[in-house]
Order: sequence, then structure tokens, then C-alpha cells
Amino acid sequence: MKITLRIWRQAGKDAPGRLVSYQRDDVSPDMSFLEMLDVLNEDLIAKGEEPVEFDSDCREGICGMCGLVINGEPHGPQVTTTCQLHMRSFEGCDSITIEPLRADAFPVLRDLVVDRSPLDRIIQAGGYVSVNTGSAPEAHSQLVPKVHADRAFDAAVCIGCGACAAACPNASAMLFLGAKVTHLGELPQGQPERDARVVNMLNQHDEEGFGGCTNVGACATACPKEIPLDVISQLNKDLRHSLVRGL
Repeated sequence: MKITLRIWRQAGKDAPGRLVSYQRDDVSPDMSFLEMLDVLNEDLIAKGEEPVEFDSDCREGICGMCGLVINGEPHGPQVTTTCQLHMRSFEGCDSITIEPLRADAFPVLRDLVVDRSPLDRIIQAGGYVSVNTGSAPEAHSQLVPKVHADRAFDAAVCIGCGACAAACPNASAMLFLGAKVTHLGELPQGQPERDARVVNMLNQHDEEGFGGCTNVGACATACPKEIPLDVISQLNKDLRHSLVRGL
């Protein structure tokens, strides 16, 4: 495959950035997207040039580190993570534009690397439960209805990649926040902090500079784990309940 890569290059947080073109004539359709960037970087290093900085870790679609905007879409043209995307998805494509995740709360650190620590601070604000340390409890000591367990699991698959905020025209992370609130709120272990959780996490979300949700739905479309949009409705429901209780 012959492809022109147009990649965002930026030396630092306060430096100006620009798209730089690289011509590749040896791209295998079986390469993963990140493997293709690895090969590009090997060639750049061999030429004495600066390699392209990008985030990755597990490369198994689990950690959420590899978020990129590819041809204007977070994670690219398929509903998957960037690391699970393969170059055969671009057969017949002459050029690929690769940019960092775009959101005010995600400042670019270098090239394709952004600071996603705001998501960590949202979790720290309330994404936890009160538990006693010690041995694991008996699995059947507290029964959970299957409908609640399934709902919690559907929300728990969120990997915190930030694609929802990058896809949202308001740069809102409400799908991420809704997933975390729903995951814990559906389980009995999450009830003690349920009211305070939604207030504290939402306040942190706004403090980090994320925008508000206007129900566009682009977040759910871009989510590689297909988190349902209605977790935002659950977030709003929990928020109303907490306000009634005066938290």
C-alpha cells in the first residue's frame, strides 16, 4: 500500500503545531495502525530525525492509552481502539490525517500525545466505593439482580480513552462520567457514596474544562466500547436525586 501520512507535529505544549506529510510505499494491510507508526519512527530515527510521539501501552484494546483522531474520527473509521485498527481498513485510501485528541481539557504535550490526567482526577473525585480491607467476601453474601449486574458491566467496560470528549462538539466527557456513575450506582457496594459521587465527579468534570452535554450523541458513536448513551440519562437522574436530598 502507498499512503501519504499527514501527521500533527508539535514540539511542546506551548509550541505551534502543524501537519507534516510522510510518504509510505511499503505499508502492509496486515499491519496494525500503531505498527505502521512504529515503522515510520524507525525510518525517521535512522535518518536522524525526531520520531513521532504517540501514546500506547497494552495494544490489546484495554488500557485506553492509544487515542488518536484519524481522518477526523476518534480511533478511526471502525468501532475499535486505535491499537486494534489495521491498515487494511484504509485500502484504496491515498492519504491519512492523524491528529491528537481535540478537547480544551486535553492539552497537547507533544505531537500526538495529550494530557488526559483530567479523567484521572474525575475518578479521584468520586469513582470509588467504601470497602473493608481483608479477604474477599463470599460471592453470594450480597445478591445482585441480573439486570443490575448486566447494566453495571455494560458501563464498566469504559476504558477512559477520551474519544467521547474528542468527538463531542462541546468537548464534553459526560459519556465517560455517566459510565463511571452508572457502573458503581447499579451495585449495592456503590450505594453509600452514590449521591455525593455524582455531585463531586460532575463538579470536577466542569472544573477540568470539559463542556456540557447537549445530547448530540457523537460520543456514543465514537466510543470503542459502545457505551450506551443512556448512561448520561442515569447521570442526570442521580444528580436530580442528590439535589433533592440537599447534597
